[in-house]
Amino acid sequence: MRIARPAAGRGNVDAGWLRSRHTFSFGHYHDPAWMGFGPLRVINEDRVAPGGGFAPHRHADMEILSYVVSGALAHRDSTGSSGVLRPGEVQWMSAGRGIEHSEYNASELEPVHFLQIWILPAATGLEPGYAQRAFDPALREGRWATLASPDGVDGSLAIRQQARLRGTRLARGVEVEHALDPARRYWLHLVEGAVEVDGQALAAGDAIGIEDEGGMLRLAGSGDGVADLLLFDLPH
Repeated sequence: MRIARPAAGRGNVDAGWLRSRHTFSFGHYHDPAWMGFGPLRVINEDRVAPGGGFAPHRHADMEILSYVVSGALAHRDSTGSSGVLRPGEVQWMSAGRGIEHSEYNASELEPVHFLQIWILPAATGLEPGYAQRAFDPALREGRWATLASPDGVDGSLAIRQQARLRGTRLARGVEVEHALDPARRYWLHLVEGAVEVDGQALAAGDAIGIEDEGGMLRLAGSGDGVADLLLFDLPH
C-alpha cells in the first residue's frame, strides 16, 4: 500500500521570519489524517530569515534530527552542546527525560533552509544526547548512504529507535533501488529536485508512505538539477 503526501497538501505557517511546511500535524496545524507515520512524528520544512530563530524551548522523549539544505543553523542546548549546522551535515538531539534548546539562523545576511524531523524513541526517560556529523554529498551521488541508524553503522548517527534514515542524490537519468521488507514501513521524502518512483513523478516536498510491500523500490532522477531524497526505514 502506498500513501501519497503531495507538497501542496502540507500544513502552512508564515510568521514573517519563519515560513514552514508541515508534513504531519504540528503546533497550530492539526489534521487527524496526518498525525505521523509509525514512529515518524514530524517533518517540518523550515525557512528562517536572517537573524531569526527559535528561542529556548523544551522537549522530552523525542529523537530530533536536523538536516540543512542551504544556509547555516546555530544550535545550543541545556547540556552545554552547541554547534553550527551546514549543508551536508546532520544533527541528532535526543531530548530524553528533558532538554531545553534554541535554534537560530547563524547568518545575518542569508536565510537558512532546513528540515526538522522528530522520531519517537523506543524507550522514554533516557539521558539527553547530542551529536553532529558531516556527510559528504558526493558519497550519496547515485547510491544510498546511511545517515542515522540504531547502531551507528557506517559512521551514521546512532538514534534510540529501530529506524534508519538513508539519503541519495540523483541527477537526471541516474537510478537507484531499495529492497522493501513487508515487515517494515517506509517514508520517502523528496527534499529538492524531481524524481520518478516506480514511474510516479515527484517534485520537491512530495512524499510517499509505503506499507506491507515487498519487492524493489526503483527511483530515477528526472529533473535538470540533482534530486535530494531521504528514505526512512521504520518499524511496523
